[in-house]
Amino acid sequence: MFITCLDLEGVLVPEIWIAFAEATGIPELKKTTRDEPDYDKLMRYRLNILKEHGLGLKEIQDVIATIDPMPGAKAFLDELRSICQVIIISDTFTEFAAPLMKKLGYPTIFCNSLVVAENGEVTDFKMRCEKSKYTTVKALQSIGFDTIASGDSYNDLGMIEASKAGFLFRSTEQIKKDYPNLPAFETYDELLGAIKEVIG
Repeated sequence: MFITCLDLEGVLVPEIWIAFAEATGIPELKKTTRDEPDYDKLMRYRLNILKEHGLGLKEIQDVIATIDPMPGAKAFLDELRSICQVIIISDTFTEFAAPLMKKLGYPTIFCNSLVVAENGEVTDFKMRCEKSKYTTVKALQSIGFDTIASGDSYNDLGMIEASKAGFLFRSTEQIKKDYPNLPAFETYDELLGAIKEVIG
């Protein structure tokens, strides 16, 4: 039985931190997992910038409320869910993802959580498990699923390479160059076609 594991940001919805960087005029927050492979380092960097500027969860959620899924994302997800089970595995946080899940028709998402102080300051974050995407894919395989995975960033490579079939989607030129063995697609139709071919 197949289960497809998809990244969220950059695949189904725009990058939350880039949208927040643009809304606040803080270019340093545009750095994502496409630029920094070490997620822990990236999040510590982000939390320091938020503290420096006195920004908290509310300000981020206000921006998230204005974000819509990428054009065609919901239709792609709906069709994919009609042919196999789908889980979104993201390094984002429950506190960020909830309004976006509503717009995508409430698909299943596995993500992380934030530690938020009473005044709304984001003080820390809790990862669901170590190497969450890779670990989740291996766990699904251990209970009898064949996994198909797709994502756009460095932190997706573990689950993509560990899966029966893995695809890059709207990734960077650098990642595509570094991983020429991974099929890379730019449109939902191409990705859906490739997944259907694997499922047969």
